Amino acid sequence: MSMLSLAAFLLAIGLLIAIHEYGHYRVAVACGVKVLRFSIGFGRPLMAWRPEGSSTEFVIGAFPLGGYVRMLDEREAPVAPEERHRAFNAQSLGARAAIVAAGPLANLALAVLLYALVNWSGMQFPAAVLASPPAGSIAAAAGLAGGERVQRASVDAESWQDIRSFEDLRWLLTRAALEQRDVRLQVSVAGSSAQTEYRLALSALDVAQASADLFQRIGLEGPYTSAVIGQVFAGSAAERAGLREGDVVRQVGSTKVTDGQQLRRLIRASVLGGEGQSAIWKIHRGATELEIPVKPQARQDGGLLVGKIGAYVGAAPEMVLVRFDPLESLWRGLNRTAEVSALTLGMIKQMLVGEASIKNLSGPLTIADFAGKSAALGWQQYLLFLALISVSLGVLNLLPLPVLDGGHLMYYLWEAIARRPVSDVWMERWQRGGVAVLVLMMAIALYNDLIRLLG
Repeated sequence: MSMLSLAAFLLAIGLLIAIHEYGHYRVAVACGVKVLRFSIGFGRPLMAWRPEGSSTEFVIGAFPLGGYVRMLDEREAPVAPEERHRAFNAQSLGARAAIVAAGPLANLALAVLLYALVNWSGMQFPAAVLASPPAGSIAAAAGLAGGERVQRASVDAESWQDIRSFEDLRWLLTRAALEQRDVRLQVSVAGSSAQTEYRLALSALDVAQASADLFQRIGLEGPYTSAVIGQVFAGSAAERAGLREGDVVRQVGSTKVTDGQQLRRLIRASVLGGEGQSAIWKIHRGATELEIPVKPQARQDGGLLVGKIGAYVGAAPEMVLVRFDPLESLWRGLNRTAEVSALTLGMIKQMLVGEASIKNLSGPLTIADFAGKSAALGWQQYLLFLALISVSLGVLNLLPLPVLDGGHLMYYLWEAIARRPVSDVWMERWQRGGVAVLVLMMAIALYNDLIRLLG
């Protein structure tokens, strides 16, 4: 693990846990509860301080994966009669529920603000110009050929929404595919103001999870890029063939090439009998048209034998600046948080009923890896990563699993209905079961991490 990944991970975990516990702390104080300790991390305290005039000790623990707010509570230790009104267990049912729910809700509120901040500051995204879809894909069946610019889109009978970037389109397609709903696209082509409508039959997809394979089946894997050769590596098949940086590929064998995505597919599919197959490439080099025989090398990639030429293929996509005013940024941040929450719950449901693999569970090693990668891409990508993890933390903590905040809310719901609290015996049984389930989930997540990193 790189130092950047470690630093980005610790910052992310520290911030998200602090926000979560601050939610509990702030509402507890507002309800008149005495908070004894506010801890970020568990184990031996590395730092501890008590602000002047405060009854709360603030602590940073040695083990960073968690935190807690310890309140005055008669169930944990004797409470002086004059302070009983400040004990957590002496509060009304509504106050106790509000204190418990405040942590996860603080994480969801943080996600809204992070998404809003990125929307307001503006980001460069690839334009929503489509690459040529592979044969047999949903996009190809719909009649899309590549080069179309998506202007608006609609999921089933929902209202049309403007598509400002390829990221907007990917998000809409992900949501529609997971919900098995068709999508309508309004597109234009270069040199024409006319718009044409296409329908993507995503309702026919049997989708268990969002993945690269999903977008391959849809046929919209990435934005349009021109079929230009980038950097050519020494000793590669591209160098031996005489390809140069800046060459524009027009044809491979008898197949006309329209964009970089198609060219990459042709190169990958150029292996037969364990060997790369030579083909005549027609290229433009400046004002000159050349015909060059190119024989890709066969290389293993994800367990498959595919063709590689040892050069970057495809120019950078067209980029657009996407920025919104403050109010719209906040509204879009709220919508995105709600959508990610729904997708998270949907994925959990699919794993519980066996429609999605438990391999989707990720642990601290994978999170640290993504933290480093997002930080390397810039502060905005890092904020988007933080927002995603904050939503996950908020949603997971609201699950009705004992030892989590949602489990305590489940107890309070029972208390509201039955007019009596859950008995100590049943509380202990549920807590033990909850700890067992939580430990099992953590073990699976850590195992998945190790398989991803070592595989």
